[in-house]
Amino acid sequence: MFDLVSLHPITDLNRQAVLGLQVAAGQEDFVEGVAPSLREAAEHPELAPWPRAVYAGERPVGFVLLADGVTEGNPEVPWPFYLWRMLIDGRFQGRGYGRAALDSVVAHLRSRPDARELVTSIAPGEGSPLGFYLRYGFVETGETFESEQVLRLPL
Repeated sequence: MFDLVSLHPITDLNRQAVLGLQVAAGQEDFVEGVAPSLREAAEHPELAPWPRAVYAGERPVGFVLLADGVTEGNPEVPWPFYLWRMLIDGRFQGRGYGRAALDSVVAHLRSRPDARELVTSIAPGEGSPLGFYLRYGFVETGETFESEQVLRLPL
């Protein structure tokens, strides 16, 4: 079994460690890194960004960014709850941290009375995270968003 996985705000105390997290070689085409994700979140406060470091015990092992309560009709993100980014550092993949991080995101959303589904989108191609999300319970919608495949998880 692995260390307890939890989500933590990104602060001055952990920012450098979180910025150093990177996906495994070959996965760069499927998920944007932490620094550009944090910049994008800062540029779009209307998307209610909820960035969190994924910790295994005392060590940051990943990053999630949720659009957490987007106003209906927003042209940038058309869903209230959108998993904008999620990555587990390549050194820590294959240990269940991604699933546990997603469990924590889902638990957070289930505490929100208006959250009925979580939507995400993935870049298609060999090596994409599609299988991970489908095994978790997301379903393919047949829709695309910014040339990515849209997936939904009922809450």
